[in-house]
Amino acid sequence: MTSTVIDIPRSQWTLVEVVRRQAERLGDAELMDVEGDRLTFAELDRRSSQAATALARLGVNPGDRVLALATNSVEFLVAMIATHKRRAVFTPINTELKGSFLEHQVRNSDPVVVLCDVELLPAFQHVDTSGLDAVTHTVLIGSGDDANEAYASVPPSLDSISTVTSWEAMLDGVDIDPALVLSPEPSDVCTIMYTSGTTGPSKGVLLPQAHCVLFAKGSADALDLREGEDRWFTCMPFFHANGLFMQVYAGLIAGVPITAVKRFSVNAWLDQVIDCGATVTNALGVMPEFIFRRPPDPRDQDHKVTRMMAVPVAAEWGEAFEKRFGIRLVQGFGMTEINMVSYSDPADPVIPGCAGRVLDEFFEVIVADPETDEPLPTGQAGEILVRPRQPFCFNVGYFRMPDKTVEAYRNLWFHTGDAGRFDAEGRLHFIDRLKDRIRRRGENISSYEIEQVLNEHPAVVESAALGIRVEGAGGEEEIKAILVLEGGPDTEFDPVAFLDYCAEHMPRYAVPRFIEVVAELDKTPSGKIRKQALRDLGVTDSTWDRESVGYQLRR
Repeated sequence: MTSTVIDIPRSQWTLVEVVRRQAERLGDAELMDVEGDRLTFAELDRRSSQAATALARLGVNPGDRVLALATNSVEFLVAMIATHKRRAVFTPINTELKGSFLEHQVRNSDPVVVLCDVELLPAFQHVDTSGLDAVTHTVLIGSGDDANEAYASVPPSLDSISTVTSWEAMLDGVDIDPALVLSPEPSDVCTIMYTSGTTGPSKGVLLPQAHCVLFAKGSADALDLREGEDRWFTCMPFFHANGLFMQVYAGLIAGVPITAVKRFSVNAWLDQVIDCGATVTNALGVMPEFIFRRPPDPRDQDHKVTRMMAVPVAAEWGEAFEKRFGIRLVQGFGMTEINMVSYSDPADPVIPGCAGRVLDEFFEVIVADPETDEPLPTGQAGEILVRPRQPFCFNVGYFRMPDKTVEAYRNLWFHTGDAGRFDAEGRLHFIDRLKDRIRRRGENISSYEIEQVLNEHPAVVESAALGIRVEGAGGEEEIKAILVLEGGPDTEFDPVAFLDYCAEHMPRYAVPRFIEVVAELDKTPSGKIRKQALRDLGVTDSTWDRESVGYQLRR
């Protein structure tokens, strides 16, 4: 590869070291533009040291958690590196979370400081924070001149357990204290990212510094990022490993500026990449298909984008996408826990599902029988198992979930829960998921957590949430809720009112599209719901589809 990733000895692989070196090298060169708010390489280093000093004075010490419910912003990056400069653990969470979904992650991470965008404060309205004694401060991002109004909108769940201040007030008059700005080690757990649970709540993945650096380095190398030539466009959220490590920090480590927006818009995407002059971007899940399904535009090749990371690519549109937009698609395989373990070669023709060759300097990967963990022959499908070859370039477990950590690492292999195969050329191919998780709009969603909300509705006795494949979903899934009601299947039931309840208590992406009421749920002798049989039924004559009445979910 000829990317311009800076050369840092592995013994110094920390994001803090990357920030410091790039600040010295590139100084006032632009690192990022987030909807007009700009940040240079030097400013990230200086402002994060000031914020680290401020966090120290709020009581943030090594090992403490700083939780962030925040949209894409300059403050997000500054807060993350500031937390690392305290050798503390940055914990970004999905901005769609609310209710029990949010409460679980707040309780599990047990933060000292909560950073929250003012516009996201209502998410805490139905969160029980009683007993969270560690939380001492809530810091509001984006309050600006309306600080008093922002303070008035803080839900009692936060106001009752913490001192509330604004980001600006936290930094006001703070000079950098070098004694409070620390240097982490590659082995330091620096970030917790929550990933989908399957038979239980979502799990907090413990990510060491070196793991985060390798995420960035691998992406920068795979896409051949070049300082002085490239500009990255990202429309993915920073709370996601793809948006944060594979895009923002890949740009940082390669010296490539980034244009970022708050969220993906299929209608605005072409205008945005043209206007910012981007040469490289990422699109996850159905995003590239949504772009492709838009009516052809005379400007489809009036941009400078030459490479796009897209996972997964489907036969129905992959090659046609490349021809229409003049963009080379690059694939890979990875997940928050394991990093990106393989990338396709940009010089190869696009092969749907082909994740390329394993980065065998860093990872060992086999395809194994999911029941026995025995390796399978080339060409045969099984579960993808991974383990690291280098220290601290891999997750070190799930926070406060030792049983889940042991389960994932059984037989000294990390079990991805994904099915794949190797071809005769040694390339890894992703086939499908194995575990009971739902994949929708780039999100891995816990069916367990959806069911917890469904079951709390007074009319519901029990439920099953599952992902089903429907036409036009781009190989991903739509969520179907199957309900057993208190009064039986003939009970009067208003699905629209039920969706209103769901929208109030769960993230927008987790609200079911389909609802079906049944007399009972078929179960195994041990009492487990036979979900595969329910998936196989798909949409039946008894299934209600929210799109049939034009139901719209508000942001």
